[in-house]
Amino acid sequence: MGRKRTWAIDRAMRYELRAVNARNEVVALQLEAASDALARELARRQGYEVIGVSGPAIRIPALTGRRGRFPTALFSAELLALLDAGLNLVEALQALLEKERTSDAQRVLEAVVASLREGLPLSAALGSFPEHFSDLYVATIRSSERTGDLKEALARFIAYDEELDKVRRKVIAAAIYPAILLAVGTLVLGFLLFYVVPRFARVYEDVAIDLPFFSSVLLAIGQWIEHHGLLALVSLAGGGAVLVHLLAQPDVRARLGRRLWQLPALGERMKTYQLARLYRTLAMLLRAGVPIVQAAEMAHGLLAPHLKLALHRAASMMTEGRSVSAAMTEAGLATAVGSRMLRVGETGGRVGDMMERIARFHDDETARFLDTFMRALEPALMAFLGLAVGMVVVMMYMPIFELAGSLQ
Repeated sequence: MGRKRTWAIDRAMRYELRAVNARNEVVALQLEAASDALARELARRQGYEVIGVSGPAIRIPALTGRRGRFPTALFSAELLALLDAGLNLVEALQALLEKERTSDAQRVLEAVVASLREGLPLSAALGSFPEHFSDLYVATIRSSERTGDLKEALARFIAYDEELDKVRRKVIAAAIYPAILLAVGTLVLGFLLFYVVPRFARVYEDVAIDLPFFSSVLLAIGQWIEHHGLLALVSLAGGGAVLVHLLAQPDVRARLGRRLWQLPALGERMKTYQLARLYRTLAMLLRAGVPIVQAAEMAHGLLAPHLKLALHRAASMMTEGRSVSAAMTEAGLATAVGSRMLRVGETGGRVGDMMERIARFHDDETARFLDTFMRALEPALMAFLGLAVGMVVVMMYMPIFELAGSLQ
């Protein structure tokens, strides 16, 4: 399965090494690195044969503590622009370091520049920070070190990230209006129940008429809220806090996710969305020269748990010699259209390009589904909220209608 990392995460430390130099003399060295493996590599590149490593002796404070995520996409775009302008890699990274204002990003860039000056390749320097630079990103950079074209690798990753971000923006944009509508409707209902209904209940307390059943229930709720308003607010706040806490639990989210996946229409669309991400990631890695089985291992983190198992099964079949199209289809990771397109790509030796086409095809499917779903959801949500508010208002005024009828 995937390569296990032994590097210390988000830390640089000073290691003491005993090594033999070119004159066969045993010397003591002190090197700053993220792990003993990197310290050995640095010493080897400087011409030493390492005998032993002790440490870490001192942890460098600048690289300890909690971190925010490094802006990889912005970093890639700026680095590509500087390289296109004619700067070499170290100069470009130094320029990015000098203009950076975020302390966390400064610390990462300082460590990367220091590693490059000590002779490490860029992929190894970035790989020292797996919490900031994903396996996909490091693999893309490593492929450029074999071909000598870092700018092409950066451009490839930027295009990949933009395509993923484009789909995310579509989903977020589609959800904004219903979310605002639901929030406003909830506030209106809350205003009616917590402010208007209790005052109507006070008016009807001394009215000697028989109230309609639903009106009497609503007004009883209003009277209870008037006398126990603080308790009601605390209960709502407590219920909201409990709900947030439950949704923050991984097992609860996993169970909820399984329920959503079981819904026929929604589960199918969720799978299409995830397949688009999977194929786009595999396409980028294949173009970078990563073998298909290794690319599948790197991409499995993008998928839901049951699809991760399916991808592992597909990778196992490919290891045994099955074709990509057959393995993905048998594992349930290819639609009918995707399976045919993969077979065409295998015939022409363009599997990576065909996977990118499959990803675009599935993205278009997702966009059409979102458009259709939101066209139906928005009026349905407006009708539901309007009906709820209208029922509350009608139940408040029904006693007035009854009173008017008795006077006649």
